[in-house]
Amino acid sequence: MTARLDVSAEVAEALRKGRPVVALETSIVGQGLPAPHNLHAATGCEAAIRDEGAVPATVAVLEGKVCVGLSPEQLERIARGSIKVSSRDLGPVLAGGRAGATTVAATMRAAAMAGIRFFATGGIGGVHRGHPEDQSADLFELSQTPVAVFCAGPKIILDLPLTLERLESLGVPVLGFGCDDVPAFYTRHSGCRVSARVDGAEQASRTLAAAWDTGSKGVVLCVPPPHELENAELLVEQAIGELTNLAGAEVTPRLLARVAELSGGRSFEINVDLVVNNARVAAQVARAFAEIG
Repeated sequence: MTARLDVSAEVAEALRKGRPVVALETSIVGQGLPAPHNLHAATGCEAAIRDEGAVPATVAVLEGKVCVGLSPEQLERIARGSIKVSSRDLGPVLAGGRAGATTVAATMRAAAMAGIRFFATGGIGGVHRGHPEDQSADLFELSQTPVAVFCAGPKIILDLPLTLERLESLGVPVLGFGCDDVPAFYTRHSGCRVSARVDGAEQASRTLAAAWDTGSKGVVLCVPPPHELENAELLVEQAIGELTNLAGAEVTPRLLARVAELSGGRSFEINVDLVVNNARVAAQVARAFAEIG
């Protein structure tokens, strides 16, 4: 284990004993949601994981270390002020000793370093609408890192068909947890099909085991959101039409913030609910996976 990795005593003990562990990102805390929604999402996810008999392992970069399993004080430190850290940014941020909130890609990398197979988030990144050259690092990391990512599908602001085509080209399974349609973050139906459906935690865990036994790396587990945002696609199209000059890392947070404004804050509430639900499902599957050995 690298000296750059700091695994909390609780998480390390759970891993030694073969107990289920679920990783959590912190970009949602540092940049994705405003206060108090950000900490509500983080603490809600941790509580949901514990309720299912698993151990949460929230990830961030602090004081030159990739921390896996945060204290309440460390989580609040990320919420007060941190930079967004993707997988490419880990080296510079670690060397600089800065506080960093980890994205899906960086959290997957950290989870794999610690020996964690399960990770819950809100939605994954992908190919941006109208800019097929602009692709999230999440896609590459999924092709390289053997971690199951539980999410409500790709973020709705993305080009979902192209994102799914890219995942297919990269050999990444996209499984529907009790659904045939790929969810689109705020809505259960995107019109795009999952590569396979799994029903229940036991079937999901056996499917993951078979995928990993035959060389698969990252696997996307799509969980339909418990609530839907009314007129979600119309709101997204309006936000994209208004914010035409965005590029790079600012695209996703700015567009999601504008959708929140247009929805009167309802999208924030749905975001919290869906990420907590994803964490709960991830813990159920992690527990089933631990039971089958």
